[in-house]
Amino acid sequence: MFSVGDKIVYPMHGAGVIDSIEEKDILGEKQSYYILKMPGEVKVMVPIAKAEEIGVRNIIDKESAAKVIDILEQDETEMEKNWNKRYRNNMEKMKSGNIYEVADVVRNLTFKQKEKGLSTGEKKMLNNAKQILVSELVLAEHASQDEVEQMVENKINTSFMTFRADDISKESVVNKFIPFNANGTDGE
Repeated sequence: MFSVGDKIVYPMHGAGVIDSIEEKDILGEKQSYYILKMPGEVKVMVPIAKAEEIGVRNIIDKESAAKVIDILEQDETEMEKNWNKRYRNNMEKMKSGNIYEVADVVRNLTFKQKEKGLSTGEKKMLNNAKQILVSELVLAEHASQDEVEQMVENKINTSFMTFRADDISKESVVNKFIPFNANGTDGE
C-alpha cells in the first residue's frame, strides 16, 4: 500500500506523486482511489484495490536510474523487421511497466527513426515511451524535465554515432521528404 507523497509509476502513463487518497462513489460503487499528480498538472485516479494488479509500483532509485541510462548508451537490441510485429512487441514492453524495457523501446525506435524513419503509429509510441521514461527519471534523479529530456537525447545520439556512424551513408538517413504511397497512407 502506498501513502500520500509516494512517487509511483502507473504503467503506460508514467510517474507521478500520490496527491491524496480519496473515497469516491462511481456508478453506485464506493471505492478508495489514489489521486496521482502526473506531469503537466494532470490528475489520475487509480483504484487502490487494483493498483498492484495493474502494475503500479514505486519509482526506481538512483542506482536503477543509472542502469536505465546505461541501456540508452548501448547498441539497439534486435527488433522484428515487420512493423506490425515490432509494434506489438514494443507495446508489450511498454505495458510491462518495466522501465528497462521502456528504455529499450525508446533507444531502439530512436535508432530506427534516425536510420529509416518511423510509421505514424511508431512515432506516437516513441513519444509515449519517452514521456514515460522521462517522467520517471525526473523523479528518480530529482532533475527538471528539460534536463532529463536533453540527457536522454544526448545519450542516445552518442550511442547511435558510436554504433551506427560507420554503417550508414547520408542517403540512408531519413532527411528528405517521403511521399505517401498510391492509396494515400504512409505504410501503416
